[in-house]
Amino acid sequence: MPLTSGTRLGAYEINAAIGAGGMGEVYRARDTELNRDVAIKVLPELFAQDAERLARFTREAQTLAALNHPNIAQIYGLEKDPSHPGGRALVMELVEGDELSELIARGSVPLNETLPIARQIADALEAAHDVGIVHRDLKPANIKVRSDGTVKVLDFGLAKAMDPAGTSSGDAMASPTLTARATQMGMIIGTAAYMAPEQARGKPVDRRADIWAFGVVLYEMLSG
Repeated sequence: MPLTSGTRLGAYEINAAIGAGGMGEVYRARDTELNRDVAIKVLPELFAQDAERLARFTREAQTLAALNHPNIAQIYGLEKDPSHPGGRALVMELVEGDELSELIARGSVPLNETLPIARQIADALEAAHDVGIVHRDLKPANIKVRSDGTVKVLDFGLAKAMDPAGTSSGDAMASPTLTARATQMGMIIGTAAYMAPEQARGKPVDRRADIWAFGVVLYEMLSG
């Protein structure tokens, strides 16, 4: 059930919906204790029904929260979602700016703009990989570029945490964007156009899958 404006999750008050996808619904909210705006991602209901997956997600969130990298959207905490029993909501840094997908939609990104964006994405990936976190759904829609040029990579660790078994099988190309419901049917979460071959085949993946996706993102930036 979508959250409405004014709903409280701990110290956070929901203001408005931002978007929704296979990883859950995202809301803009106000931290009433620290007087700052945050993003809250409400995880899918099926997620809360799987104790092992929820525990794995919590561990990933703790690792990322400790990372505190300038090019990775920061995690502030986990809250209970009152809309369904056992529900969880992830409280994150609210990143303003354009999605990289919006920049690419306007045409090829000039080389002098592509290089600093690419370097920051690479820095974020390296930092996460160094602590054992693989993104697994890197794509332009998960990358924000702020007005000052700072890049923020979103949703680190969510795909891995939401995979119920760590490996999956099935026809990953059946849909351009695979959802949490698809995972319930034994399919991997991710976006097919950016998947490394082993990920598309449902094989175990490591940091090399992120490097593949990064290459696809870089190609799209340069080609438009």
